[in-house]
Order: sequence, then C-alpha cells, then structure tokens
Amino acid sequence: MNATAQPDDFYASLPLFRDFTQVMDPALFKPLPGDWMVGVADVTQSTRAIAENRYKAVNMADAAVIVAVTNAMQGRDFPFVFGGDGASFAVPAEAAALARQALAETATWVQEDLDLTLRVGMVPVADIRAQGLDVRVARYAPSENIAIAMFSGGGMAWADSAMKHGEIAVPKAAPGAHPDLSGLSCRYEEIPASRGLVLSLVVAPGPQAQAESFRAAVEDIARIVEKTPDASRPVPGQRLRLTWPPPGADLEARASRRAGEPLWQRKIKVLAWTLFAFLVMRLNIKVGRFIPAKYTRELIDNSDFRKFDDSLRMVLDCTPALADEIEGHLADCAAKGIVRYGTHRQHAAMMTCFTPSPTSSNHVHFIDGAMGGYAMAASAMKAAD
Repeated sequence: MNATAQPDDFYASLPLFRDFTQVMDPALFKPLPGDWMVGVADVTQSTRAIAENRYKAVNMADAAVIVAVTNAMQGRDFPFVFGGDGASFAVPAEAAALARQALAETATWVQEDLDLTLRVGMVPVADIRAQGLDVRVARYAPSENIAIAMFSGGGMAWADSAMKHGEIAVPKAAPGAHPDLSGLSCRYEEIPASRGLVLSLVVAPGPQAQAESFRAAVEDIARIVEKTPDASRPVPGQRLRLTWPPPGADLEARASRRAGEPLWQRKIKVLAWTLFAFLVMRLNIKVGRFIPAKYTRELIDNSDFRKFDDSLRMVLDCTPALADEIEGHLADCAAKGIVRYGTHRQHAAMMTCFTPSPTSSNHVHFIDGAMGGYAMAASAMKAAD
C-alpha cells in the first residue's frame, strides 16, 4: 500500500497470488492498517449439532456471518475466512459499526431461526498488536473471478480465543432482529467422494514451532496435494447434483424471510423460486444474461476448499493412500512439536453458496466435509493436545 492510499482501498490494492504452495510466503502478507477492526464468530457446541445431523445448519450459520457483513457493507471488498463452524474477517474503521450491527443481528437470527448459539466478537487491530501479535493478510485467487483472504501473524487465533473467553464479545441484537442474508443458499446435494474419501484437516503451529519449520510443514502438505489430479478439489462438475425440493429449502426460507413475514409463506416462495431455478439448470435454459453452464463452471472454479488463517484448513477429495500420506507427514511434524493438527474422514463434501447476483461471476461456494468436516478435525486437534 502506498502512503497516499486510503485504508478502504487497502485490501483491494493487495497483489493476488495463484499458487497455493506459496501460502506461507511472508512477502505476500501485508499488515492490516492499525485502525481496522477484526471480527470473529463461532458456533458453540457444534459437535452436538453434528451428532444431531445438523451440520448444514452449522455451516449456514457460519456463512451467514460473512454474507451479513458483506451485504451490510453493500458488497465492498473485505478479507474474510469461512471456517465451517466459525468465521473471521477484518473491516476498515469506517465500516466497523455496520459490521458490528451485522454480527449482532446474525447472532440473534442464528438463535431464533436455527436454534444454535453463535458467539461473536470484535477487537481493534491495535489491541491485538498490543499483545505482541499481528494481523497480516494476503489475497489468494483460486480463479479469475474471486479472491480469498489468508491471514497470518497470530492475531486471528488470539481474537478467536479472546472471543471464546468473552473478552471481546458483541452482544446479540434485540429479539426479532434479522440481518440481510440475500444471496445465501445451500441447494446442492452432498458431493460424494470421487477418489475414495473426503478429508478435512486443520493444522496449527505446535509448541516447538519456529516460523520457518511451520512454514516448511505447511508447504510440504500443499505440495503433496498440488501434485494430485485437480489438487484434490472436492467439487468436480460431473458430481454436482441439484434436486427439487432442495435439501436446504427450509434454511434458505429462514435466511430470506422478511420482517413480519410468516415462515410458511416464505417457504412457498422459496419452493417456487427454487423450482424455477432447478428447471433452468436441469434443462440448461439461458435466462437473460444467466447461462447455466457458465455458472456451473464458475461454481467449480470459485469453490473455497483451502485457506490459511493462522491455521491451514483444507477439504480434499482424495484416495485413502493420499490421506495416509498427509496424516503420516503431520504425525511426524507433530512428534517434533512443529504442528498441532486434526483430521476427519467422511464420504462426501457439502457446499453452502453465496451468490450476490446470478449473472455476476463473483459468487463464492464454501466447502466443508459433510459429516462434521472442519469442526470434527478441530475437535480431534484439541483431543490430541
């Protein structure tokens, strides 16, 4: 960022990188401006919700945080990370009040409509730096259409811990508050593994980790994955299935319901709209500037299945042999104190979608394992500590 750039231009001005094996390159990460705010969210007792087969709702709650803040900021670009049962982001000072209100309203909506508890918090970047940590951000471009934020410096991990301890809590909004969740949906069926299994993994620095040793461990995993077909992407087009009514119709109705609108009425509207969308996609009908085949290609390219936010997170469609290789490498690094990690194997992936406009190419699709994914991997990591 040059000296004359405004803080609001900071994130958009960062250079893009396209090779995920570079994700630990410190030269790609730039410190957030000191007056920015960091926001974090976390679904409590997500493992219980998973046991009750409610992980689609958990993912919906997590994605709702990102969607609510994006819509509150009227689509202005800002860095965020989807974590399966949590989310993190950063916004410039002038957008802090909007983001705080969106967080508060989302926490209320998650409690009232999803019967889950969402902890939310915000903290100034300056307060994080006072702890001797930093928040540095880079922009990874998985496609020509979108950029996904990567965070380093330890600040996001600290903010997540502070939020869970109630130190930076944002109170829920008043009962009945509802954020703008336009564009949020989860219409696709689970995506069955095509190579054997879907592996979710979370990798954090270990007690003996030095910057270089942790970087080497993460880069080794990225290289192992990158050499596999299509980098073990869990969203191959031929395995995407739309059905009607969609499995997430109830969740979409709850997300799109307007103030005072009866839920049953909104469900009828969602069912009618999703039937139309289903027929358009199934019959490959061009509607105005919307071209189904183009949207599907972009969906595959825009899938968010790997990221870094002080921890490496991946959802991979891989062979049992590759999963064994990755877990063996992680076990060796953990034995040396370089990493802490957790993995979770399942038969399928799942997708939660944010489509601000069906005719624009910037829709993003959050990928997680269908049977607990990131949340179960994080639980396994905690159990190993």
